[in-house]
Formats: sequence, structure tokens, C-alpha cells
Amino acid sequence: MFVKQYGSGARTFFCLHGWGGDHREFVPLASRLPGDACLLSVDLPGYGESPKPTRWELDAIVDEICASPGIRGAELVTLVGFCSGAIFALLVAAREPALVRRIVMIDPFAFIPWYFRIFLAGEFGRRAYHTTFQTRMGRAITDWVLKRMQTTDADFTRAFTTLDHEVTLRYLQLLATIDLHKQFEGLSMAIDIIHGEHTFDAVRRSVEIYHKLWPHSQVIILNGVGHLPMIKGARQLSEIIFVPQSIHL
Repeated sequence: MFVKQYGSGARTFFCLHGWGGDHREFVPLASRLPGDACLLSVDLPGYGESPKPTRWELDAIVDEICASPGIRGAELVTLVGFCSGAIFALLVAAREPALVRRIVMIDPFAFIPWYFRIFLAGEFGRRAYHTTFQTRMGRAITDWVLKRMQTTDADFTRAFTTLDHEVTLRYLQLLATIDLHKQFEGLSMAIDIIHGEHTFDAVRRSVEIYHKLWPHSQVIILNGVGHLPMIKGARQLSEIIFVPQSIHL
């Protein structure tokens, strides 16, 4: 699995990108990295420079993440997950709780909303996905709708022009199998849940679900930001994520 390292400080931040993304999503944070920190940004199996997983199963993907030097080489890590990457941060924390100091969830989903779930409806779903993400007109319409809804800060579908679409659909199918309460209710480490002020309604509902699941978690709103907080919210995010270690002991 491909891992890009920024910095060489003692505090390790292990970053997991969202659906359809890659390690480059965290470049805006890397440029604000304090001297005492190291940021490791991965390409999840099948994305970017990482080969596809040995099996299309959640356990197989988590195996690869947990075997990476970024997890095994650090005493304690802060897991940073954006969008669906937050789910993989939770899966890693559930697998290796003793290695995780803190979890930072950025604009996370706790469920698959109907406008993504439709892509799982057999052949109809595949055709709907193709129309939405694999055609220029479909991507343009999707971006226009999102901008009208003020839920995004940039070209939301840009990454889908070069993706392996089998990979994105496979990940969506896997994410649909997650049972939040069964798999994550017992997590006790520090958890920050961050979302953009103008993000999707589904994300805002998801934040409520997560906060109810972990009453000890902290919810933070990024002012003036939509669902792509690394674009307009990088400064706010860096101040939250790279907070001095002593605060989270």
C-alpha cells in the first residue's frame, strides 16, 4: 500500500482519504505541518498508486492498513479520516486500539444516503453510476446541483475522470455492510468529529449519530466550509488536528 510521508516529527498523523480520493487530499494539511509532527497519507488499496486488495473484503483492506509502516512503526498514532476514510480509521482503531491515541473524523458519513445507495441497485445502479460519474455531462450536472445546494467548495467530481470505477463501486458495496453500533460502540480514545458548516444534510445527521454513539467525542464545525474542507478549511483543520499532544493525553 502506497504511503506518502511528510515531516519526521515524533507525533504521527495517519491519514485516510475519502471515496474516490487518494493521498493527495491531505497536501493542504501537510503544508501546515508543525515541526514535531509526521503526516502519513495513504492510497487505500485499489486507489492511486496502491494495488487492489487481495480480497474485496473489509478485513483484507484493514489488514493492509494495519500492516503498513505508518501503523506498525509508531508508538501511538492519530488517525485522520476524511469522508468514508473515517470509517477505515474506525476499523483500524477497533482492530488496534492500543496503537491509537486519537481519531479525527472529517465530514464523515454514518450511513450511505439514498443518492449514493442507488448505485448499489444491481444493473440499474451501475447504469446510474455511469451516467453520474463516467460521462462529462453527468459530472457537470452533479457539480452544478451541489453548488446550487451550497454543499461543496470545488469540482466535486473531478477525481472521477481518472478513477477505476470498479474500485469505487466495490468500496461503496463494502461500506454498505458496516454496523456502527456492533463494530464501534466500545471505542474509548479521544475522538474529534469535524464537519463543514455547509456540508450535506446526511453528514450533519451522521455527526449526530456518531456523537450519540460516543458521548465523550467532540464536535467541531468549520465555518463557511462545505463537504471539501481541505480546500477552504485547511487552516481551521490544521489548528484542530495538530493541537498540542498534551491536550489529548
